[in-house]
Amino acid sequence: MAHNREHWTSRMGFILAAAGSAVGLGNIWRFPYITGENGGGAFLLIYLAMVFSIGLSLLVAELIIGRSTQLDPAGAFKKLAGGAWPLVGYMGILTAFLILSFYCVIAGWTLAYTVKSITGSILVSDLDQVGSTFNAFITDPLEPVYYTAVFIALTVFVALGGVASGIERAARFLMPALFLILLVLVFRSLTLEGAGEGLAFFLKPDFSKVTWDTLLAALGQAFFSLSLGMGAMITYGSYLNRHDDIATSAVAVTLLDAAVAVLAGLVILPAVFAFGATPSAGPGLTFITLPSIFAQMPFGALFSALFFFLLAIAALTSAVALLEVVIVYFVDEGEANRRKVALIIGVVTFALAVPASLSLGIWSGYTIGGKSLLDALDFFTNNITMPLGGLLVAIFVGWTLRRTAVAELVDGSAIAPVLVNAWHFIIRYVAPLAIVLILVNGLGLI
Repeated sequence: MAHNREHWTSRMGFILAAAGSAVGLGNIWRFPYITGENGGGAFLLIYLAMVFSIGLSLLVAELIIGRSTQLDPAGAFKKLAGGAWPLVGYMGILTAFLILSFYCVIAGWTLAYTVKSITGSILVSDLDQVGSTFNAFITDPLEPVYYTAVFIALTVFVALGGVASGIERAARFLMPALFLILLVLVFRSLTLEGAGEGLAFFLKPDFSKVTWDTLLAALGQAFFSLSLGMGAMITYGSYLNRHDDIATSAVAVTLLDAAVAVLAGLVILPAVFAFGATPSAGPGLTFITLPSIFAQMPFGALFSALFFFLLAIAALTSAVALLEVVIVYFVDEGEANRRKVALIIGVVTFALAVPASLSLGIWSGYTIGGKSLLDALDFFTNNITMPLGGLLVAIFVGWTLRRTAVAELVDGSAIAPVLVNAWHFIIRYVAPLAIVLILVNGLGLI
């Protein structure tokens, strides 16, 4: 059914949708606490350098595969090379599905905390009490599952509309809303008394704090923040018209993705310093530290609700992309009906999301390698299949497609030859080496 393929209605529609795929919980939840743990400004600079070199180069590579074939990830590798290469596409599809199943659980928490912000039930200044509230919520057998179901239903609803009427239309509304809320929250955070210390921590580099771990953390964040290695950008690239400009679109997507991460840092870190909290609080920074800060802030309930709603929007645009990777495989390869496939995958996702949620509570006794099901899914995808997928994409485009890939890049793009050569060098040598480091570090081997 590839001959009836839908396409983005405009370049801006694609950029917003692809940026929506890239912008997720990793930018707004993960980035600030990783920055806090790694010394602030120096980490920010290293992250930006890596996202605009290695990250951008890999993004271009995935878009080339998608645009040149107009097919799902497995079909794309089959068309371009055959042999064992389609396994890379299948791994991407599996990765997208597994991530979606636990991502929707965490995204459900953002919906719940939006509601709880409005009711005020999480707005308590005592950190221990907020921590107990959060722990009681995520271990509850029913409430998180309910919010997971609502979030999956929203994701399926967007996907049912197809590429132009569903994904693109939602992105045109959700992405501007996301930036607007971010800017409101940045203004509120920067006008807090004592915010200057947090601003200096975030924007003033202190290279004495840079360690080997800092470099690896920045490299990993740059890779994960662009939705690479899971078939999402190959899928979105396949909806580009044959001669659409890949290079400038990829730069625009990377700029928007990095901008959200930086703005999220400007929301969270000045507020953390203003209220004397610790910036290296880890994953609990968002769901435990921030509610206690909002509780001490004028109109805290409003800003808390805005923040968690912002997180929910970011999660939704990413979840839609993950779901689309799976949908397009069945539509392309099996010529299945999109609506039927979207509904079935939504139900199957929920069926895996429920035990993932319960693994934090009443099923916590059942572990995989000492990890809860949710943590095991997270570890398997983030530390193994995503980096492995990214590595194989880099090798495929750099060493198997070679000059064909270069021809695809310059088709429709007025890109300087020196930049083309730089991209080709990065994708052949630098990116594979960088991703091997991510893989080895993720497996705890260095």
